[in-house]
Amino acid sequence: MAIKANNMIPSGHFHKDWQRFIKTWFQQTGKKTRRRVTRNRKAARKAPKPVKLLRPAVRCPSIRYNTRLRPGRGFTLDEIRRAGLNAKFAKTIGIAVDFRRRNKSVEAMLINVQRLKEYMSKLILFPTKRCKKLKKGEAVESERKLASQVVVPIPVKQTLPKLKARVITDDELNFKCYAALRSAWAEAKFIGIKMKKLKEASEIEMPPSEKMKKRKRRH
Repeated sequence: MAIKANNMIPSGHFHKDWQRFIKTWFQQTGKKTRRRVTRNRKAARKAPKPVKLLRPAVRCPSIRYNTRLRPGRGFTLDEIRRAGLNAKFAKTIGIAVDFRRRNKSVEAMLINVQRLKEYMSKLILFPTKRCKKLKKGEAVESERKLASQVVVPIPVKQTLPKLKARVITDDELNFKCYAALRSAWAEAKFIGIKMKKLKEASEIEMPPSEKMKKRKRRH
């Protein structure tokens, strides 16, 4: 822009030390290797226990994503109780417990109870102390030799199948989505008024003798 009139001369600072503000990421490959080595060390230290805890299957929040299942923070006390366990013991055998989560539906609770039961059926419980007498549920030496380590005990699987591409039908093309939504909304809003009008109409059509009987019943 050209300078006009008796104004201050502009001083544009266009020679900043821009190299001070550059971030480099040349250590990405090294950090990736370091993370993998750390994971392997942790797995070897925990063996033959699973690397990760057993987590519940929960729904993602909001209407947009609630058809998708994902691993949750931990099982509720009700789910653990229904599976025949208690929270203190569940934490010692690799089951995550969440004391704050609540069950909102029976279907979701039954899915998680089934996950716990499946986990317990596959579990090989090692004895806590090296003694001759084994406690209830602890595996013998021959069963302990068959134990193998897994990363995730039971992965969360999606219940809804993936839809395949298909041709749109004529009914779907002619369907008026907005009109259907407005109709459903109006029906839900004015259902009380409609019921009241129907009730008044039925009372008008009722003979006088029936009306008197109805009033006496009320009193």
